[in-house]
Amino acid sequence: MKQIERRSDCPISLSLDIFGDKWTLLILRDFIFFNNRHFNELVTVEKISTNILADRLNRLLENDIVKKEVDRNNKSSYLYSLTEKGIDLIPIVIEIYKWGANNIDGNNANSEFKNEVNSNFNKVTSEIVDRIKTTHNNVYKT
Repeated sequence: MKQIERRSDCPISLSLDIFGDKWTLLILRDFIFFNNRHFNELVTVEKISTNILADRLNRLLENDIVKKEVDRNNKSSYLYSLTEKGIDLIPIVIEIYKWGANNIDGNNANSEFKNEVNSNFNKVTSEIVDRIKTTHNNVYKT
């Protein structure tokens, strides 16, 4: 794993060094909510440049948050999957969604999903974790 220069030993600061920038959080959002798992799918959303996307995916790979494997359905393409460490970030990403949906005017939050997250956060989170573990099952096979 590539060593990042630490500003401090604070767990929040160290975590933000790994996944705290806009692009990394949007990549995680796409894995979690949209099941975008190929490089070309991730490029189109939010119009992230390919060099930034590659850098952020490499950071996630180096920190064991995602795993990269050849796509079984298309041998010339790679498929990214969340690892257990990546799955541990799901509640954080949902909390950020919840905060934005509730506190920023003019957002495009789906009202039904927003209401479900507001009233049943743990249930929604658990269902998403279960879905990710099923769809990203290549990481969880023994």
